[in-house]
Formats: sequence, C-alpha cells, structure tokens
Amino acid sequence: MSKRYRQCILATCCVPWREDFTFDEALFRAQVRHLIAGGISDLYTFGTAGEGYAVTERQFDEITRVFLDETQIDGVQTMTGLISLSLPTIVERIGRARDMGARRFQISLPSWGKLSDAEVDVFFRETCGRFPDCEFLHYNLLRTHRILTPAEYGVLARRHPNLVATKNSTTDIDRLRGLLAEAPQLQHFITEGGFAEAAMMGECGFLISLANTKPSLGRAYFEAGKRREKAFLEPVQRESAEIIAELLAFAKTEAHMDGAFDKMFLRLHLPGFPLRLLPPYAGVSEATMERFARLLAEKYPRWSPGG
Repeated sequence: MSKRYRQCILATCCVPWREDFTFDEALFRAQVRHLIAGGISDLYTFGTAGEGYAVTERQFDEITRVFLDETQIDGVQTMTGLISLSLPTIVERIGRARDMGARRFQISLPSWGKLSDAEVDVFFRETCGRFPDCEFLHYNLLRTHRILTPAEYGVLARRHPNLVATKNSTTDIDRLRGLLAEAPQLQHFITEGGFAEAAMMGECGFLISLANTKPSLGRAYFEAGKRREKAFLEPVQRESAEIIAELLAFAKTEAHMDGAFDKMFLRLHLPGFPLRLLPPYAGVSEATMERFARLLAEKYPRWSPGG
C-alpha cells in the first residue's frame, strides 16, 4: 500500500530565547537554514522539543509566521505542531496557521486526563475532519497518558484520509511491527532507538534527534535503513542508546524536558544557540553542555561534529 507521506528524515526546529525570553528571530532563521543545508527538508515546529506546550498565542503566531516564511523553498515540507490541553485552542491555532499558508500539522492528544475511546474520536473529528484540505501527523507520546495502538491507527486512517503519518518514539518490536502491518498507509516516523528494527521490517521515516549531533551520520543511518543494511544499522542504534543513557546519567538532575536535550545537540553546530527553555522549565547548564561535547569527542567520535 502506498504511503500518504514521503519517506524522509523529519527534524524539529527548536526555539531560541533571549535572556528576557523574547524570540530570537535571526537565530531561529539560521537554524532552519542550517537544517536545510544539512540535507533535511521536512521540518516541524512546536513538538515537545520546540516547546509547543509552553508558548503563548502571540508567540505561536509570531514563530509560525517566521517559520513558514523561511521555508518557502522548493522541496521543503513543513509541519506546524499543536500541543494544548484545550481542543478549541488547537482548532483555533490550525485556523490561524492555515490562514498563514500552513497545510500540514502535527497533533497530540490533550494531556490533562486520559481520553476515552469516544473522546479520541471527537479529537480526530475536530482536527482531521474539520480541515479536510490539510494533512495531519499524530505524535504518539506517553505525556498524553494514552498511547494509540496500531489497530487504532488502522481505524483512524480509514476514517480520515488526511491522517498521513505518526511519530512513535518506541523500541518495542511488537508495536513497531504492528504499526507497519495495521496502518501501512501511514508513514511512521521512528527515532534512533527503534529505527533500525523498524527499517528492517518495511518502509518508515526517521525522526532525527540525537543524530543531529552529526547530521551526516543521521543521513547515513536513514539511507542504510532504506537499503536494510543491518550491519550498519545495529551498531549505530546500539551507540545511540549508550549515549542517551550516559547523557541522562549526568544531566537528568538539571533538566527533564525534551527540548533541553535537542538544544544541546543543535548547540554543537550553532555555538550561539541558547540552552534556556521557557519558564518554569529548566535547560542544562553550560558545564553539562561541555561535558556532553567531551563525551562525544572522546568516546563516540563519529557522533561528534569534529569526529
């Protein structure tokens, strides 16, 4: 069955905040150009790494407008992320972003309480169903208290032809196999930890995160997945798990939000990129950033920009 979204590397765009927590537009544009120059042409804003849960409505509009303007390039596809406890807020954001020219959106279930089956149906009806001329990727994450199953994706995909993709940060073999079997028309984007296994089973997209430390390695990992080169995939997957474990061991007391770590990966290439997150959430310290850079350079050189 043909996929509804192209097979590609999907990358987040983090938001740089000045010391007074205003949006640094110039640095944000530089980041977008850096990612595109690195061969990544499918970008999104306002996932967990992009602090979509924390921005105000004014910030959402301002950053979305800049993002859409900077990515008006042939071949580049964008998604606007939507994270909120309020479905009406999500619907209003879709409407405003759509008026700016956005046509692809990344949606997550509201997280105040676990949605029932009927409530999940309403959520997709009011997003995918309300905007049939737009495309939607569903971000399946534990913070929402409900992980959609492969079988549920199959039902939703048949019901909503504009549901085109998912993001699943899982290493569970059975779930990966189920995603490809139960909802084969969706493009499933998998992070470093599960991509190698999923790629050996069938076509999937690569949700790049840690590999942003060395974009050329990320591209090689993705291409090896398309060719199902197990000998290359397995050691990269194993090293990614080791690096994440070591990073969390010395950084988890400082930060626990995804964006704190994604900003570290980006900082390796854009030295002026700030590590701070919108309050009350904490980013990592400069000392932790330096320790992470040394870890890569000394122990995992092929993951280091200079390796």
